[in-house]
Amino acid sequence: MRKILYMAVASVLLTACGNDKTSSTDLATTGQTESSQEVNQMNETLLGKWQGMIEIPQSPLEIILDLQKTGGNISVPAQGLSEFSFESVQYNDSEIEIKIDLAGSLIKIEGTYEKEQIEGTFTQNGQTFSITLNPYTEASITYEEHTVPVLGGELKVALQVPEQPTGELVIIHAGSGPTNKDGNTIGGGSNNSLKMIAESLAEQGIASIRFDKRGIGENTALIAKEENLTFEMYVQDVTSIVDYAKKDSRFTEVHLLGHSEGALIMAIAAQKGNVDSLISIAGAGRPVDEILMEQLAASLPPNLLLESEKALEQLKAGNKVGKVSSELQSLFRPSVQPYMISWLKYNPQQEIMDVKVPILIIQGKMDIQITEEDAESLKSANSKAQLHYFDHMNHVLKDIQGNREQNIASYSNPTIPLANGLVEKIVKFVK
Repeated sequence: MRKILYMAVASVLLTACGNDKTSSTDLATTGQTESSQEVNQMNETLLGKWQGMIEIPQSPLEIILDLQKTGGNISVPAQGLSEFSFESVQYNDSEIEIKIDLAGSLIKIEGTYEKEQIEGTFTQNGQTFSITLNPYTEASITYEEHTVPVLGGELKVALQVPEQPTGELVIIHAGSGPTNKDGNTIGGGSNNSLKMIAESLAEQGIASIRFDKRGIGENTALIAKEENLTFEMYVQDVTSIVDYAKKDSRFTEVHLLGHSEGALIMAIAAQKGNVDSLISIAGAGRPVDEILMEQLAASLPPNLLLESEKALEQLKAGNKVGKVSSELQSLFRPSVQPYMISWLKYNPQQEIMDVKVPILIIQGKMDIQITEEDAESLKSANSKAQLHYFDHMNHVLKDIQGNREQNIASYSNPTIPLANGLVEKIVKFVK
């Protein structure tokens, strides 16, 4: 139930972000003109930017509020919502009330300033969660920002450069869905796993490039319509980054690191032979339809499970599915079917078999999404590959000692460090 509550809020925010085309400037001239100007003995210390978490059970969601005398805006970094203007804001000494109309979904934020914090509530669609806000601290940019020419435009990438570089460069690819360059899923909170890898590698003298996938975050504009996206585009983007990196005299070696779905993407890209190694972390060892059916079997009634099986059979044969039940729209909606068709063509075992450069397969034994069986399947397909297990590492590369609930909670907890020994294993392999 906790997971459902979180998704109910997050999905509304995400949907509204994707559909609303009104700019912050436009919104500032609408509902703010009346009630937002009601300022009663306002505590001036409230003004400025504040950051904190919506305390959704198991999946806290970061928000940033910019409070102004007669207006303001909200940002939700994990969902790509940036500086969305308030409908209204009212102050009463140290108390504040904010209303936000997010594409028809009304959000209400109430809080009280005390002891240099704002404590209050966040309410949306009848659901209320606690929030605690602290003065905003601007995140320091520790990487170079580059743009790489790709199909349809330019891909923005983050180049993490060490103070004392050794010449190696690792290109990092995130997993499936709306996962950004830091390893955080839009709408699912932050764990910063890939950001931690990049920064940790830099401490060891190894540079890295990570990036929001096309259609996500900084690279949203590279996909105008969801139905235009194919699996091959992700592979082409990696190839373009490799070509770009090869022209940089600072790098003598280029290595590919893929997490989850990114492991398959990097395996295909590595077959071109112009990189020095492949690192596959939590990569599937079976075709995606097998994994999906395994996951769906645990949650769907027989009729929907049968419909899913037939849909996957059609998609794997290269055919679109016509009628899809409402309960399965999120998985088989028409706009995502072209991507599914392109993805289902690939068998991870076959792809890693065709990789000729050195391979390191890494798998966590606490991973509840990808199993040791997957890792063994990849290893059996390429006998020259190295395979290393981490006993307590889960899917987001964090050490877990407890139960499934704690495992899931780590997906949205950026304070948990990377699994012990993970970076050291990568560094040893690369060097």
